[in-house]
Amino acid sequence: MSDTRKKLDDLVSTVKKEKDELQLQIHLASMDAKDEYERLSGKYDQLTEEYQPVTEAVEKTADNLISALGMVADELKFGFQRVRQAISETTKE
Repeated sequence: MSDTRKKLDDLVSTVKKEKDELQLQIHLASMDAKDEYERLSGKYDQLTEEYQPVTEAVEKTADNLISALGMVADELKFGFQRVRQAISETTKE
């Protein structure tokens, strides 16, 4: 497994963990946080759909596709962090 693929696997795994944890807490969130979660959840679905063919074609993977998927995963990671913060702020009130 290439170092780039390992990093992407780890990043996607981290994003999935965030998504799963937030899903358990989302019912406590404000409507804005729920909307953001739904938007990010759709992007996660898109990421996983695009990621699967990449893993199946390891030898033929284009660097720009890996980079693009990494950018989407980073956006999701930071977006989930914003939702988590919104949930935290909502539960403090």
